Amino acid sequence: MRIGVPSETKTLEGRVALVPAACSDLVRRGHEVFIQSGAGLKSGFSDDEFVRNGVTVVADADKLYEIAEMIVKVKEPIAGDLARLRKDHLLFCYLHLAAEPALTKSLLDIGLTGIAFESVQDMDGSLPLLAPMSIIAGRIAVQVGTHLLHQPAGGKGKLLGGLPGTERGKVVVLGAGQAGGNSAALAAAGGANVVVFDKRPDRLAEMMALGSNVTALYPTKNMSHVSCAMRISSLAPCSCRVRAHRASSLPRWSRTWSRAVCSPISRSTRAAALKPRSRPPGRIRPMSSTASPISP
Repeated sequence: MRIGVPSETKTLEGRVALVPAACSDLVRRGHEVFIQSGAGLKSGFSDDEFVRNGVTVVADADKLYEIAEMIVKVKEPIAGDLARLRKDHLLFCYLHLAAEPALTKSLLDIGLTGIAFESVQDMDGSLPLLAPMSIIAGRIAVQVGTHLLHQPAGGKGKLLGGLPGTERGKVVVLGAGQAGGNSAALAAAGGANVVVFDKRPDRLAEMMALGSNVTALYPTKNMSHVSCAMRISSLAPCSCRVRAHRASSLPRWSRTWSRAVCSPISRSTRAAALKPRSRPPGRIRPMSSTASPISP
């Protein structure tokens, strides 16, 4: 098969879909791999590295899409990519179609075969291609949320790990999947008191094992104890996953929380950093999400 790896065209996206070592494996299995010149530079891979691994470097995207039978990307195609895709192409990348109805229609109109990274399941039902994105998003949620708690960023001036003579910050994590679990791990390592909610006993046990400053709880039907925990928290990464649907910015019952403001993290998670009351109560900036199933 002729496999093409184009440069990513989405704003601020610098990853490359296949690293040189992965390309080498494909070449050894009899495939032809083509890559657009410069596609790996932002990830630290030169064209020469790909050439040494049996890859053919193509000058531009038009030529790459013309040659390739299979297009392997990182992010979903945007206008320039869509114009080059054909019915006979096999497209393999993150698609997140539940949140992109216009993209769904465009791909159906082209008539190609698309396989979404985030929908590929292992034998045990896990999502191996989505996991790295979720891990990154979960850790970034705490990093960005910690910054938003700084007073110059409009926060309460709260240090999550605390200081001698001051209380530690409290972090409430909704969902203990890859995203939520990594949020909890980073917050706990930073010294915060962490409460994690999830419905799966095995995940709750893993969260408890992170340290003595982590509490793992089951979210009951009315979510009353979740809401109580949220009201006194400093930071709240929300990693609730709704399969095949676009998740709401935060669960419906979050409307009762005061001072909750969402900080934009990524598709895979979100975080609410609780700010001073000078902001309108319950103000929420929406984001899209796919992460861990905790909602009843």
